[in-house]
Amino acid sequence: MRHFQVGDVHVSGNNLFLIAGPCVIEDEKSCLEAAEFLAKFSEKQNVPLIFKASYDKANRSSVHSFRGVGIREGMRIFKEIRRSTNLPILTDIHSVEDVCKISGTVDVLQVPAFMCRQTDLVVAASGAIGSVNIKKGQFLSPWEMDNIIRKAESTGKKNIMITERGTSFGYNNLVSDMRSIEIMKSFGYPVVFDATHSVQMPGAGVNCSSGERHFAPLLARCAVAAGCSGVFLETYKDPDNAKCDGPNAVPWDWLEDIWAELKAVEYAVWKTKSRKFP
Repeated sequence: MRHFQVGDVHVSGNNLFLIAGPCVIEDEKSCLEAAEFLAKFSEKQNVPLIFKASYDKANRSSVHSFRGVGIREGMRIFKEIRRSTNLPILTDIHSVEDVCKISGTVDVLQVPAFMCRQTDLVVAASGAIGSVNIKKGQFLSPWEMDNIIRKAESTGKKNIMITERGTSFGYNNLVSDMRSIEIMKSFGYPVVFDATHSVQMPGAGVNCSSGERHFAPLLARCAVAAGCSGVFLETYKDPDNAKCDGPNAVPWDWLEDIWAELKAVEYAVWKTKSRKFP
């Protein structure tokens, strides 16, 4: 499996890491507060952590949904976060034109699940400075991600992550098939499990999505047992009042217990690796 560095975080199949942060930058103050909290959490609990936030969320349920602060303000805030915390940063992109404006300011460009089949976007993100995280579309089988990875590789890029975030299961619901982690690992790149988007209920709210955050820790444990390299968690101090994806995000005060459980599962899996199964 491909190994590479994202800041101080070693992305591989041998050491669990965390991608965490708010869904979207709501304002400078709250985003800086989140980054500083997560930096302290990372240091205290020895968590390899990549900070995640989006300057714009183009894939929203309603035209009235909050999208973020925009690219110019977002990049300014990311530079301040880097200065104050030194955390590596991941953010979504939605257009080819934005890639050159962002590349170099953040460490990981993320191709959203709904846009993972957009060849020009995948190629532009993969050819930019840093690493790329490609989220598997809710409408794709895991084996279809092989073609998307080959698009990314066509640029010469090798610093690629793939993220599982559930599959559409009827109306307003997703299901997580843990076999997909093993299938996508066979393509040679680290696989991340997005525990909070996997418990999202798309379009199930009033002009917005809903979610069942209480299931996120359970699915995260299952994914670590299945062999994922990293876990993705959107998190807020007060998710019930978040402007984006609050119902599926976990509160800050859950993180310590979640991480302890994930590391315990990782250790149990490591202890049993020498066993042979039929």
